[in-house]
Amino acid sequence: AAIGLGVLAFESVAVRAREPELDAALAAAAAALRTGGAREEDVAATRAMYRRLGLDPTKTRPSSEALLRRVRKGDELPRINTLVDLCNWCSAEFQLPYGLYDLDRIEGDVELRLGREGEAYPGIRKDEVHVAGRPVVADRLGPFGNPSSDSARTMVTLETVRALVVVYAPRDQAARRLPAVLEVTAARVARHAGGVACHRAVLVAPPAV
Repeated sequence: AAIGLGVLAFESVAVRAREPELDAALAAAAAALRTGGAREEDVAATRAMYRRLGLDPTKTRPSSEALLRRVRKGDELPRINTLVDLCNWCSAEFQLPYGLYDLDRIEGDVELRLGREGEAYPGIRKDEVHVAGRPVVADRLGPFGNPSSDSARTMVTLETVRALVVVYAPRDQAARRLPAVLEVTAARVARHAGGVACHRAVLVAPPAV
């Protein structure tokens, strides 16, 4: 078993295309990431989690590391919409992959499992994301996210009012790190996107994942 999950569900979210109040905070976060800001041991731990899952983190890069590399090359943190921007900020800072989903586009219960042979989904601004043998979050309709790439089907838009945040963490760090990570994430969403956290949990994956 390699993965622990932090889970946050939000109600009453107000997603905006751009939130000017975030400009200074995200610029400061990017500046901090260029001069340190993210611990190298956290980068290494997430890479090690990928290797334990049978993934090469240099080919299938954790979304958190992809954000960090982008910022350290001189770019700013990407701006998509307020909720995505907030999760990208947290992901880059904590060096943990985040998944963000519209709860009203999810059908039935959500489970963490390994992708089955032939399973794939249209990614966000990407072609098909093939997930056979990889850890995925899935609902009644099939997989909709993994630690590297989420699906277009459940993506957060300006119409989103209920959201699910999933933080993927190395299993041996989950209980120690995730409560504080979820606390910061919930506070930022409440402040900048009006979201009320209605559910919060730290889960450890079954041995198969």
